[in-house]
Amino acid sequence: MQHFALSGKVRQVGNKAVIKAFRAQGLVPCNLYGLGMENVLFTVEEKELKGLIETPMSHIVDLTLDNGQAYTAIVHELQFHPVKDNCLHVDFLAVNETKPVAIKVPVTITGHSVGVQKGGKFTLNTRALRISALMANLPDELPVDITELDLDKKIKAGSLKYDNITILTDKDTIVCGVKATRNSNKG
Repeated sequence: MQHFALSGKVRQVGNKAVIKAFRAQGLVPCNLYGLGMENVLFTVEEKELKGLIETPMSHIVDLTLDNGQAYTAIVHELQFHPVKDNCLHVDFLAVNETKPVAIKVPVTITGHSVGVQKGGKFTLNTRALRISALMANLPDELPVDITELDLDKKIKAGSLKYDNITILTDKDTIVCGVKATRNSNKG
C-alpha cells in the first residue's frame, strides 16, 4: 500500500473559538489514537491534506509532528463542512506491523464479461471493500475478475478470496453484476 507523508503541529485541547481560529488559518484539527496510547491532538495544513483525502485510494500515513514524534497511521474518520465541503476534522488511527489493520480498499474490475458480450449491462455496486490484513500485506486495490460473469449473475463480497487478507464487508454485499437487457440474447 502507498505511503503518504504528513507533518503536523501539536496542539492543546481547545474550545470552539480556538478550533475556529485554527480553521481560519487554513489548519485542520486532527486527533491520533489507537494501540493503547494517549490521544495526540495536532493540526495539519488543509492544502497538505488534500492529496490524502481527495483520492479513492487508501494510504498508510507517515505522520511527523513538530515535537519530533513520528507515527504510522491510517485515516479513520473524516468530517466535512455540509455546505463548503472542506475538511473540518480528521481522526487518525495509529497502526503497526504486528497488528492487523482494518481499512477500506478500492475495487478494480479486470477482464471482459461474457454477459456483457451477449448484450447485458454491467453494474458496479461497490467501489471499495473493508478488509483486514497486516500492514505489509495491505494492497493498493482489490482486483475482481469479471471474465466468467454471465447474464443475470452477480459477484458478492463473500465469494472473493485474497491471500493474507480477510474481507470484513458483509459477505452478501453485491460487488458487481450483469443484468440482461431487452437486446441480450439468452442463448
